[in-house]
Amino acid sequence: MNKHSLRARPRTLAIAVAATCAAFALAARADESAAASAEAAQAEAPAASADPSTPTVDQLSRVEVASKRSKLDEARNQLSPDTGSSVYSFSDADIAKLPLGDATPLNQVLLRAPGVVQDSFAAGGVHVRGDHGNLQYRIEGVALPDAVSGFASALDARFARQVSLLTGALPAQYGYRTAGVVDIHTKGDLDEDGGSVSVTGGSLGHREAAASLFGSSGNLSWYVVGSQLQTDEGIENPTASKKPLHDDSKQQRGLAYLSYLLDDDSQISLFAGVTNNRFQIPDVPGQSPTYTLANTPPLDSSDIDANQRERMGFQVLAFQSKIGAKTDYQIAFFNRTSDVHYLPDPVGDLTYSGVAADILRSNSAHGLQFDLTHRLNPQHTIRAGLFAQREVGYTGNASTVFPADADGNQTSTTPITIDDNSRLAGSTLGAYLQDEWKLNERTTINYGLRADRVDTVTAESQLSPRLGVVYDLAKGTRLHAGYARYFTPPPSEKIDQTSVAKFLGTTNALPSDANTAVRSERSNYYDVGVAQEIDDRWTLGVDAYWRDVRHLQDEGQFGSAFVFSAFNYSQGRIGGLELSTTYKNKSLTGYANVAVSTARARGIETGQFNFAADELAYIASHWVHLDHEETVSASTGLSWRYDATTQFSGDVLYGSGLRNGFANTTHLPSHTSVNFSVEKGFDLGGAFGKIDTRVALLNAFDRVYELRDGSGISVGAPQFGQRRSVYLTLTKNFSL
Repeated sequence: MNKHSLRARPRTLAIAVAATCAAFALAARADESAAASAEAAQAEAPAASADPSTPTVDQLSRVEVASKRSKLDEARNQLSPDTGSSVYSFSDADIAKLPLGDATPLNQVLLRAPGVVQDSFAAGGVHVRGDHGNLQYRIEGVALPDAVSGFASALDARFARQVSLLTGALPAQYGYRTAGVVDIHTKGDLDEDGGSVSVTGGSLGHREAAASLFGSSGNLSWYVVGSQLQTDEGIENPTASKKPLHDDSKQQRGLAYLSYLLDDDSQISLFAGVTNNRFQIPDVPGQSPTYTLANTPPLDSSDIDANQRERMGFQVLAFQSKIGAKTDYQIAFFNRTSDVHYLPDPVGDLTYSGVAADILRSNSAHGLQFDLTHRLNPQHTIRAGLFAQREVGYTGNASTVFPADADGNQTSTTPITIDDNSRLAGSTLGAYLQDEWKLNERTTINYGLRADRVDTVTAESQLSPRLGVVYDLAKGTRLHAGYARYFTPPPSEKIDQTSVAKFLGTTNALPSDANTAVRSERSNYYDVGVAQEIDDRWTLGVDAYWRDVRHLQDEGQFGSAFVFSAFNYSQGRIGGLELSTTYKNKSLTGYANVAVSTARARGIETGQFNFAADELAYIASHWVHLDHEETVSASTGLSWRYDATTQFSGDVLYGSGLRNGFANTTHLPSHTSVNFSVEKGFDLGGAFGKIDTRVALLNAFDRVYELRDGSGISVGAPQFGQRRSVYLTLTKNFSL
């Protein structure tokens, strides 16, 4: 895990490169010695057989193709600058050192970065720098459109060669989702043929199987990975018990990357992903029904059978090439479909909450992204690009409710069904132009301008200037500062178009009849930081940020369905301070992060129908904490490689507690989770060969902690963190 380097990237990445070069140098010396011995032996032996160390035509071809891919990857990286922003990176080696290794869910990988706060799986898993969501996911520099269920559960860490989290004042090419950019570089550039098969078993019926296959043939290369998981705890337990009730889950995902070299300077790439997740909605025993259904005996709350299904698929076709010697470009066409379907218990949901709503939200999006880099001269690198997207969303809501009086009291035991369906189509257009100006040997300035327009429930636009400065104060010390004007359109797949009037006089009558269309968020973002290299093993980093926001966007779970809806506060103020350090030598690596954050807002200005009158009045006159604010968060980890086949790892995650209570006026208790793992390779010989084993212990001290208690602004059900769990993973790597 890596923090800022002298190129505004983590120093440990440079250390890793240096270590790799050193390893190759040692290997080269060993090869020279071996070659010398071989030559001496060959001089004495008959010359009938060819030297086996001489590269074959196939090997030379593979090296040439790999070299061409390396040049194209370097050009693609030039399309994605991070000057002045804060970057925290995880290589595949870093991910392998986490307790669950590359089986770690992507949102849990991000949790090991500074400023990332843990939340429940249903709420998106993590929050970055005081935002509920607002995360942008990119694969090989191409932005993936928003999905109803979010990409954190759809992308697989096994797919990644490197995962970088970019935060702060981002360059002009990054728009729309700006709390953080999760930039994923795939393993599609491997210059060998092979794959892996792994199985994991553990606590709460955890059964997971995964397989990958990679290789190349001529100019074509590929990397494919798929996994299937079954578990008895798919969504966080709403009680403190060790085993949740009715919480089984089946999760399937697959990712593929294919690349074909057209010539020395051009390649065409296809990457695609699919996920299909099914969840039981966990039950809370011991509750009493609030409503009565005619001719139906009361249903025990531990027997409620509500379920949810989430599906998503995306495809990206990208073409990368050059114009002359100074201009690189990439054009990508993308398509994404996703849906969430909540299936209620027709009796349980109705008698306990007064509504049994069969809700389907689906969204499809397609469009293109174009990025270009032109090296005008040694001092100036010009970048420009376009983004266009068209999307269509649909909400189907068939709600069974009881008639009720003005006070919400049930007036009949015979339910009625209300259909509340809606369709929403919209478009997003954006363009940017920026210049990376190397003012002198110590100073780099990145300045640019974005122009964006969105047309969904409202038509809005904005011009957004960006400025980032990096200054090398001294050897090993780099300062960065930045300003960004951000424009964040509402996620159309989470816009709630509930018809308030349809539910008047029912047990699903909403607290308010006010409903203004969700607006785009507009903010001024300031970021400043310093990275200090103590030596070639140890680095320190400090980052501070402040964001002044109008129409601050948030999301909430309103009702029993695990479906989130967007709304706006009129104003927001978000800021924080992050401290980080990394250490790495030959056998020992470690990191530590501490972040302090404040996130406040006032005035609900859209989606008011979801809030009670007293809550609306309080928020209108007070700066309230956002529900996902956690004042202090921290993570630290250590990994020790004992020998070539044995590695010990451990980490600690801490949070001071998310907000709860009326208008988020209080917060939950702090929580700490300690995790360990041991990885050992065994050579079984014969057909089995080498098998890698990993034993992981999560929440080793079995601390009971609550992520949510069901209270607070826009918060749904209570959710507890994972109890102590043990996992065993067996992995077989193979070559073809």
